[in-house]
Amino acid sequence: MEAKKTALYDVHVRLGARMVPFAGFLMPIQYTSILEEHRKVRTSVGVFDVSHMGEIVIRGESAESFVNYLTTNNVARLQVNQAQYTVMCYDHGGIVDDLICYRFADRYLLVVNAANTEKDFQWILTHRPADVQVENISERITQLAVQGKNAEPTLQKLTRVDLSAIKFYWFQEGELAGVPMVISRTGYTGEPGFELYFDRQYSEKVWDAVFEAGRKYDIAPIGLGARDSLRLEKKYCLYGNDIDQNTNPLEAGLGWIVKFDKGDFIGREALLKAKESGLKRKLMGFVVEGRIIPRKDYPILVDGKQVGQVTSGAYSPILEKNIGLGYVAIEYARIGQQITIEARGRSAPATIVKTPFV
Repeated sequence: MEAKKTALYDVHVRLGARMVPFAGFLMPIQYTSILEEHRKVRTSVGVFDVSHMGEIVIRGESAESFVNYLTTNNVARLQVNQAQYTVMCYDHGGIVDDLICYRFADRYLLVVNAANTEKDFQWILTHRPADVQVENISERITQLAVQGKNAEPTLQKLTRVDLSAIKFYWFQEGELAGVPMVISRTGYTGEPGFELYFDRQYSEKVWDAVFEAGRKYDIAPIGLGARDSLRLEKKYCLYGNDIDQNTNPLEAGLGWIVKFDKGDFIGREALLKAKESGLKRKLMGFVVEGRIIPRKDYPILVDGKQVGQVTSGAYSPILEKNIGLGYVAIEYARIGQQITIEARGRSAPATIVKTPFV
């Protein structure tokens, strides 16, 4: 199957981005260097094209109770123009996907992972009650993430919406660069910033306006490589690595988004049982001594015995060390525990540390 392209594909190519297949799309992995782009977001402002993400709209009389049944967090607590991070689970407690749920006055918007969009859409349709309408609008939407401490002054030049009034995980509908859009104070970098959702026909217009507005801050385009190292430094989970259908949100450290007291939801019984019987493993962060970068599925050892495996790893430009995440048997899942990362015939000592890393 031919890879899809976002509406900004030609812009990325013009900018000299290295394009790679990712989640069915051709996406920019980097423009200059991952290190440089990572530091740009941590110190000033950078722009990600994340239009490969999926957008699913849910409307109807029982939309609220339906979304609450689909997800683990409590949608009923959301006010209009508020968002929340959450997951959908299977009956056995494994994770269908992690997502952001936005509450509008007349609908809910679920922003899901690119690789899971069709799977999620079908999962939602399978459980949909008769009075609820579900629409996959992903093909029509461009999503830009403008992240870093200078994101707000950059974007404020382009809109009358008071960006300083939008709190973390809240959003406003308004015009920016003359284009109607959703302006959301969210992002997956751990830095202040916004995510913009708008009709894809305006993609280059908005992109150009944002870069012009951010010129004094030396704004830069950022690829998926830096997106991965940025999210890892904050211990934000990546679906397909740190969480999937074989992991539950409790062992992944996402118990804070599982609201058992809200009533029934898919996976509730399995998660309650897992909680009551005690977790067998936990997702932990570790810092590696030496030059080995931990990769997915590398074994984690203690005294020569395998006690877990790596799910994510990268070089941290801020710590200037190699860091990783991995599931570790519960008796070894403690801060300060010495572990060994086995890397294809080589090995490196590592220490479990408190997260986020930065």
